[in-house]
Amino acid sequence: MPDNILRSDNYARWNPQWFDKQDRAPDSQFYKSARKLVHIDEQAIALTTQLYRELLPAGGAILDLMSAWRSHLPREATYARVAGLGMNTDELADNKQLTECVIHNLNAQPALPYADHEFDGACCTVSIQYLQRPVDVLRDVTRVLKPGAPMIFVFSNRCFPTKAINLWRELDDNDHMKLVALYFQAAGGWRDVTMQDRSADCAREHQCDPLFAVWGFAG
Repeated sequence: MPDNILRSDNYARWNPQWFDKQDRAPDSQFYKSARKLVHIDEQAIALTTQLYRELLPAGGAILDLMSAWRSHLPREATYARVAGLGMNTDELADNKQLTECVIHNLNAQPALPYADHEFDGACCTVSIQYLQRPVDVLRDVTRVLKPGAPMIFVFSNRCFPTKAINLWRELDDNDHMKLVALYFQAAGGWRDVTMQDRSADCAREHQCDPLFAVWGFAG
């Protein structure tokens, strides 16, 4: 990881090229076609669901950030609301766990189309690598979450490489976790930021895709 990104208070001096992409065409073009794929295997999906089971409050209002056709929330849980914010209408319409959805490009507009303190928790599944303004997004997520609510990012070692930011493609799995933790720190307003390899045992034995998580709590 480049040395001058290691300090969150250097955010204003982070190189903008780190957050550029090979494919510089508008994201709306890339996501115009539905891609109903799962980017992690069933075991890693189960690990994702278990983490959401542990951290997202049942009965609460949940924001599924950068949502698609599957949310991987625990099926036995009942939520007051699951709001999906994504880029493809067909994918969001096929996601039966969503109670509502909105098309919104966070790379073009990091401000979220929600009121203050609407949500009891938020998640982002295998998509953090595509955010070009992650600190701005996290600053606004703190606004729409209630104090103490979790924001959870999970990711693996797969992506659409031409749409992932340049910095992500240069880093390894451990540095990916450090980078996402730095996003939280640079945004401010987050506490108890945690990094975990959720697949250490099964991935080591090649029984599942690697799965990493970083989360923090608003307030």
